[in-house]
Amino acid sequence: MSITFTLNGEARAVEAAPMDRLLDVLRGPLGLTGAKEGCGEGECGACAVEIDGRVVNSCLIPVFQVEGATIRTIEGVAGERLTRLQEAFLAHGAVQCGACTPALVLGCEALLAEEGQISRAGVREALAGHLCRCTGYQKIIDAVMDAAEDKR
Repeated sequence: MSITFTLNGEARAVEAAPMDRLLDVLRGPLGLTGAKEGCGEGECGACAVEIDGRVVNSCLIPVFQVEGATIRTIEGVAGERLTRLQEAFLAHGAVQCGACTPALVLGCEALLAEEGQISRAGVREALAGHLCRCTGYQKIIDAVMDAAEDKR
């Protein structure tokens, strides 16, 4: 079956079985390895991507559901330069092993794109679906709050 969608701003078509997981299609035929296989059950958030503006776990999405959708992966976040958030992650030491980092950055970029004031409680809520075993979250929250300063 041919599935068509917009991926990181580019029209794409891929041949896949309808029930193939979006995560496997992204990592396999499309060669985008930023979304990681963590738990395979939607609990860890390592496979997060943005579909039509909503951050979701790609391990839970059958690829047929993205027909006509707009998908953004971590590979579609930065261009030639790091984003302000990515720079803040580095400055605050919010990156350690890297397994969860792509999904955390993608989710926090989505949070920063929302209208309204960013609070530490709001960042914690946005991070609720992401498991990080290395940082303890404080450095991640500090990085997001630092990047949010640019919005004010």
